Amino acid sequence: MTTHAFTSEQRDFVDAVRDFCRRECGTREKREALTDGWEEQHNAELYAKLAAVGYVGVSIPEEYGGSGGGLVEQVLLFEELWRGLAPVHGMGPSHTVAGVYKRFGSETQKASALGAICEGKVYSISISEPEAGSDAAAITCQADRVDGGYRINGQKTWCSDAQHASALLLVARTSREDRRHDGFTMFEVPADAPGLVIRPIPTLGGSEVNDVFFDDVFVPDEAVVGTVGGAWHQLMACLNGERIVCAAQQLGLAQRTLDDLLEYVRDRRQFGVPVGSFQAVSHRIADLAIEVEATRALVHDVTQRVAAGVGTENERVRATSIAKVKSTETAKRVALEGVQLMGGYGYSMEFEMQRHLRLSIAPTIYAGTNEIQRDIIAGTLGLRHR
Repeated sequence: MTTHAFTSEQRDFVDAVRDFCRRECGTREKREALTDGWEEQHNAELYAKLAAVGYVGVSIPEEYGGSGGGLVEQVLLFEELWRGLAPVHGMGPSHTVAGVYKRFGSETQKASALGAICEGKVYSISISEPEAGSDAAAITCQADRVDGGYRINGQKTWCSDAQHASALLLVARTSREDRRHDGFTMFEVPADAPGLVIRPIPTLGGSEVNDVFFDDVFVPDEAVVGTVGGAWHQLMACLNGERIVCAAQQLGLAQRTLDDLLEYVRDRRQFGVPVGSFQAVSHRIADLAIEVEATRALVHDVTQRVAAGVGTENERVRATSIAKVKSTETAKRVALEGVQLMGGYGYSMEFEMQRHLRLSIAPTIYAGTNEIQRDIIAGTLGLRHR
């Protein structure tokens, strides 16, 4: 951690989160129990403890039950939780949703949703569809105006932690407009609403994403978050935060993977010496350490700049996209090398290295695939291809 860039209070906060992880999920046995044998990525009981000490609401204003911190504290929290392998996956989408409510929710919605998130309730965000992934403007899930509210019909997919959520922040089509990105509206939909069905999708990472089906799901007018037809612009305004949080998570995972790899090569002996003493191994690990340290400097610098509003919006978008790509690909590279350098043990389910690898894959896809991030970066450099 580049401690010089943070205040003493922020450094103390990092130490406190690290101690929490050591205490609550600091051994392989504890993590296996908390994840139901590695299947679950979110443990409600652990999440409730995290909420009770005020960490879940770290970046939510005090008037809504939070701790009143900002983006820097949020990033430091996610980095340490992921380094500590804390199974609180539902925190990511909850913070993305909180960012939307903070900027666009009514006072009533803020008090309700932000307060619930601070108390440990999970919120999921529902955007992607079977035919609308990277091309989110192709959304067809329809919300039709009826007396007193809207009727929603359609399907969403890849909804992170919807199975744990008390409510979903849904993006649905409310009108057809000439411009592809117009005509979408955000709605808060209770997870137990009649006509709503959540169906888990098995993945390499275990239980984390879901299909969600809407069959004549009714929501009242008060469920609209922000402005009718303005969902696309609301989403774009909140994506910097989502990307930098994803970068922080994977920075934490990359560091943890490197830590575990170092422990292994120091202890494992072949030909009478630790395998880490062989130059072929030590140089590869040195390269990984360089990558992790460079990624940390990037993520922390981007966080500080975005939090302070430094530069133009175009520059901040480019910076968060760069951080997301670099951090997720670093985490995956470290995990792949970890599996290789540990040999058969890296491939074995007995060790956690294989799980680090599985947890490093999805983040290169979600929060905007890394291919889309490169497209965004190129666009901010004036290299539009369409």
